[in-house]
Formats: sequence, C-alpha cells, structure tokens
Amino acid sequence: MLVGNVLSGVTRLVKVLFVCTGNICRSPTAEGLMRAHLARAGLDHLVEVDSAGTHGYHVGEPPDRRSVAAARRRQVDIAGQRARQLTADDFTEFDIIAVMEQRQQQQLLAHCPAGLEHRVRLLMSFAQGGGPLEVPDPYYGDDGFDKVFDMIERGVLGLIEHLRQTSRVAAATHE
Repeated sequence: MLVGNVLSGVTRLVKVLFVCTGNICRSPTAEGLMRAHLARAGLDHLVEVDSAGTHGYHVGEPPDRRSVAAARRRQVDIAGQRARQLTADDFTEFDIIAVMEQRQQQQLLAHCPAGLEHRVRLLMSFAQGGGPLEVPDPYYGDDGFDKVFDMIERGVLGLIEHLRQTSRVAAATHE
C-alpha cells in the first residue's frame, strides 16, 4: 500500500481537481484512478476528487468509450462520470488543480485569482522517476489510451505521495 494510514489524521478534506480539454479522456481517467487508489488505501474519505474540462465541448457526456475500456481492463470504473467545464469557483474550491498539458496550465493561470497560482500544477510534475511532463491527448487515435492510462497512474501515485508529504497533511497527522 503506497499511502498507508499517513493521512488518517487529516482534519480537513483535501480537494483535488483534474483538468484536460473536454473532460472525456484524460481527466476522468485521473479522477477514476485517484478514487480507486484512495479507496484501496482506505483514504477515500480524506480526499475529494473531481474532474473538468477547459472547454464545454462534451458537458454532460460520459467519458470516451476507449477511456472507459482502458480503465475497465484495470478494474477502474469511470463509466458513471459526466463531463463538466471548469468554473471560476474551482480555483478557490480545490487545493490542487492538476492539468495534463502546459497549454492548459497557461490557460488556467491566465484566469486564476492572484495568490492561488500555486494550486495549478501539471499532473506529471508529481510523477516519480522523471519522464514527460505532458499527458498526450489520445482522443484522435485508437492506440494511445492504455499508454495514457499508465502515464496518468504514475502521476496520480506521485500526487498521493505528495499529499502524504505536504506540511498541512503531515502536521494534521501529528495532532
């Protein structure tokens, strides 16, 4: 178990938002993976997870069938999610906003309230062991969904480790 019970003393829910372009491939995969890993570790009650898109192309739609299939092959269910577009309130509502591409990061930073820019991070900046900082969009091909799933899983696991080590979480576990 990667996380163990280190977060068990958290007194305030940590809120994480995953963001991609349309909220039907990468960000729902990240949301589903984060939920699954937190549940397996018994920490799902400590971290609230959601996802959104920078654009409203697919609002209300389920994740792309290829993302659903890639997740299902690994016992992660994302089929019940529905796409939504990022809102201005998300910047103040979420502690971490993990984006898939630098372009998305720049879009969000352009609209982010002053003083909250530190919340907008590339998901893959949390991944351990290096590698690409951007998660490619698999939407326009059929062969990239499993690769993207693996990349996102590395980012999610690194993010969980980051949550274990942040001063707020660490301080809460020692109270």
